[in-house]
Order: sequence, then C-alpha cells, then structure tokens
Amino acid sequence: MKRITTLIASFAVASALWAQPKISVDTPQKLGDLSFQTPKTITFQVKNTGNKPLVIKEVQPSCGCVSVDFSTAPIAPGKQSAITAVYDAAMMGTFYRELAIYSNASPEPLYVGFRGRVVETLSSEDFAGDYPVDLGFVRLNTNSIEFNDVNKGDHPVAELMVANTGDEDYTPQLMHLPPYLEAECFPRTIRKGRAGKVRITLHSDKLMLDGLNQTSIYIGRYPGDRISEKTEVVVSAVLLPPLANLTADQMEKAPQVVVMDGDSLVNDRVRIPLNGRKKKLEKTLLLTNIGESPLTIQAVQVFNRALGVRLSDRVIPAHGVAKLRVTVDTRELAKAKAQTRVLIISNDPRRAKMQLDISTYNP
Repeated sequence: MKRITTLIASFAVASALWAQPKISVDTPQKLGDLSFQTPKTITFQVKNTGNKPLVIKEVQPSCGCVSVDFSTAPIAPGKQSAITAVYDAAMMGTFYRELAIYSNASPEPLYVGFRGRVVETLSSEDFAGDYPVDLGFVRLNTNSIEFNDVNKGDHPVAELMVANTGDEDYTPQLMHLPPYLEAECFPRTIRKGRAGKVRITLHSDKLMLDGLNQTSIYIGRYPGDRISEKTEVVVSAVLLPPLANLTADQMEKAPQVVVMDGDSLVNDRVRIPLNGRKKKLEKTLLLTNIGESPLTIQAVQVFNRALGVRLSDRVIPAHGVAKLRVTVDTRELAKAKAQTRVLIISNDPRRAKMQLDISTYNP
C-alpha cells in the first residue's frame, strides 16, 4: 500500500510539472522603409501552446519611442491574443526595437523584435501595404470608419491615415461632412512622399436616431474635385438607446431576445450558402422573445446596400416569435465598403443592441 501511495504522489507531482502554460510569439518582424514621423503599428500574435491558461503580466519596450497595448486576460490552451506596439518613427535611419514579454510561462521574459528604416519620403509602392485604398496620388488606409456602442454625449475620435505619393505637397479636401462630424488634418498640408492623418470627431449629442447613423464623406484630391464612389469614405455610428434603471424584479420580467436559425441558436454570425449563379440569396431567422413582457424592435438596419431585411412583426409578445428575412445581393458584395452586418435595436435591457455578421460560403 505504501508503494502505491508513493507512486500516486509521484504521478501527481509529475502531472503538476507537466501541466503548464507555454508561450509562442511571432518571429521578429521586418517592417522595411517607414515614413519619417508617421507612426507604425505592429501586431504580435501570442499563442498558448501549453495546457494551462497563459497570462501576460507585463510588456516592456526597449525604447520610449514604442508604446504597447495588451490584455492581461488569461489565454486558454490553444488560443491566442495580440500585443500591439506603435513605433513613433521620430528618428531617421535604421532601427531595431524589442519587447520583453513577462508571463506565467517562465520567470524569464521572452524577447520579440522588429526592425526597419525611417526615411524622408516613400514611393507609391512603399505605401501600398498599409494604405490599400488607391485614389491616384492619394492613398488611404481605409474607406470605412465605424463608431460602435456610442452613448449620447460621447465624443469618440477615429483617425483616417492619408499618404501623398505625388510630386507636390497635398492638402486634403474634406467634403460633405454632416453637422455631427468634425474633421481636422494633421499636418494641414502633407509633403510629397509623406503621410498624415485626418482626425474625425463624432458629436453624438447631434445624432437624431438611436441605432445606425450612416453617411458618406469624400476626400478631394484637389480644390473643386468632384465627389465620386472612388473618393467616398463611409462613416457609421451606432448610438445606443438610453439604459433603463430597472429593479431586479423588473429585470426578471423584462423582454429578452434570442436569434434562431431553425433549431440552432445564432451567436452573432450568420452564414448563407451560395446557390450556383443565383444573384440574390435569402435566409429566414427567428427572433424569439424568451422574456415575460412584450419585446419591441425599434430598428432593424443594414450597414451596406448588399443586404436587405424584412421583419414580420415589430412587437413580439412574451414567448412569441417574429420572422426576420435577410437577403444578400451577391453583385453588391464586392463593392461594399462597410461591413456586411445587420443591426437590431430593441427594448431588451440585457442586449439593447445586437449585431449579426452576415457572410456567404460555398456548401
């Protein structure tokens, strides 16, 4: 018996030693040429290759020219998280910078790095990777901006990066801004071969409707430039309805919405199978009120013209069901700038805003 007890104890110790988190991170990144004074964002994917949760305790950059952002939430075995570093590119010439990652996988830090060269000007080819939207001699990092989960009175800010690949200095021309958007250019004039930013501020107190507020602004390339689909930037803002201060009893009796695809619960993602060469696809979802009082659907909206929606009932009684038909125009998918999402705003106090990501696949 003593021998068996000793073996069990030895096995327990060995198992404890074997069960541990392990950290795996991308190899050092080569950034190539960067534009002087144009910050560069680098993302490292951190994976837990062990069999216990991995926790990133601290990330220390080797230089004050690098700022970092990371999550301290445990990373489950086989899962991953991101460490984001921003290099300020404030000094000319070649550089190599490191991050020291401290975690519960080892008492010693793991070092990862990135290298590159800061130059005075860049060519159009150099800008192509980080600025994929091509307007000619002007390139943008995106043509879609989203302000999500905005409360009345908030003033969130988004940045649109702009590169000048032309032979002359460029002053961005911002057109068709609605009253609830304010834009400033930094610097006001972007030198040739350099990049700048347009800082866009949302004044949520000027939004009129709860739910999706969407507009298009335009980046002119010269004074008098005409608006066109090419220079369009879609700006979306989702204004949350005011939160009600409900008692515990009221919460228990409140409406509660779930989305069903047949007998399956939908977890914010809806996949619709392609049907040969059929241009319009359809999917019928069921909005079910599992609460004890009527559910009111205040808005059902889409983020781009590739999608269409139709709701059978806007007021769903307790334990009632309404049909939500979603259509996808496959011809518009490739041209869509905003995300293919459906937004649902309701009086469900637990989930007043629900977003469904719509995608297609080949069965």
